[in-house]
Amino acid sequence: MTTVTPEEQVSNYRYHVEPQLVNDLTRRTLVLVLAGGEGSRLHDLTRWRAKPAVPFGGKYRIIDFALSNCINSGMRRIGVLTQYRAHSLIRHIQRAWSFLRNEIGEFVEILPAQQRTLDKRWYKGTADALFQNIDIIDRHSPDYVMVLGGDHIYTMDYSRMLFHHVEHKADCTVGCIEVPIGEASSYGVMSIDDTTRVTRFAEKPLHPDGIPGKPDTALASMGIYIFSASKLYRLLHSDAINLNSSHDFGKDVVPNSVEKCRVFAYPFTKPDGTPAYWRDVGTVDSYWQANIELCAVEPKLNLYDRHWPIWTYQNQLPPAKFVFDDEDRRGCATDSLISAGVIVSGASIKRCIVFFACRIGSRSVVRDSVILPKVTIGDDCRIYNTIIDKGCVIPDGTVIGEDIKEDARRFHVTPKGIRLVTRAMMGQHVSELLDPLLG
Repeated sequence: MTTVTPEEQVSNYRYHVEPQLVNDLTRRTLVLVLAGGEGSRLHDLTRWRAKPAVPFGGKYRIIDFALSNCINSGMRRIGVLTQYRAHSLIRHIQRAWSFLRNEIGEFVEILPAQQRTLDKRWYKGTADALFQNIDIIDRHSPDYVMVLGGDHIYTMDYSRMLFHHVEHKADCTVGCIEVPIGEASSYGVMSIDDTTRVTRFAEKPLHPDGIPGKPDTALASMGIYIFSASKLYRLLHSDAINLNSSHDFGKDVVPNSVEKCRVFAYPFTKPDGTPAYWRDVGTVDSYWQANIELCAVEPKLNLYDRHWPIWTYQNQLPPAKFVFDDEDRRGCATDSLISAGVIVSGASIKRCIVFFACRIGSRSVVRDSVILPKVTIGDDCRIYNTIIDKGCVIPDGTVIGEDIKEDARRFHVTPKGIRLVTRAMMGQHVSELLDPLLG
């Protein structure tokens, strides 16, 4: 039996959660969440939605983790920059994040791309996205500006990084995490001195530098930056007039500022000094893996921490329901996360994430799969190692995950054998008419 301390019982019984209090430093900080990326490596998962709007973990969207970190860290002046196919992302933010009160200086504000330059262009890069909104940033009069991506999965107290920035009198602070040296070429890699000051920053280097004393490990950028506002304005202007720049923070702004500015690293670690949980879910394989990891008995990402809740919009749905207990059709799920409104009707589910309002029919077997919202799986189906996108209807007797050649003919199959199934692949989406026109 799990032992619950008196303190834990009080926390569990409380009617509310207690995020970090807003303080003077966090109130003087403006957070800008970059949520306009295409996320092309997720293939058809981002065919009709921006990457930060992709569902994750049974009930959330990817962007909910960055926004929840802001709220829980006491940072409640937030702008979300959107661009690529942003409708579902904007709709989600309006539904889930409208509870803050602008009258007291707390807000989540959507900043869509508006072609605000003389040549009427969209955002060219992450730095250009901020430059095109520099007047809006200035209108909020921040002393510090935090810039982060809306497409990673992690829980982090940003206020600690802000204190680190102020303590070191930094112009720029870069959030970073330790990664194996063999994987570091996929990231921006930093070299630091014994004060954590950055001495070199290289974007996706072929031969990344190791950490002193840890030659098999490198410091990789998490794409999280804190700038002193006055310095940021100058850096953005210099980058905007640089004809050779790609106008990206990781490729241009931060590397070019290392010699001119006080740039420091902030290692993201657990209290014992080991690397904290952080996942880049930028590919179909990594997205599947990060979801399935949540099915572990003690997952590395704790979604049940009442002291650090992940906020989101919740559909008003009844509890999940499991029906039938016959020998040949027993409604059951093990090592799985099953969301509200799901009906498991005589099906067997193991190591799966099943989002809300799904239906799974009699005698069907679903293993090691991620089932997005409002999916219907018919009777007598066998589904293995598969991601099924929102709204798909899987006919009775469908088999996915057994014959890779047959699956590749109908669906997207990743290098690791994960199948991705969408409505368009099932002939159930209007995109069949739109694809020739929209590309």
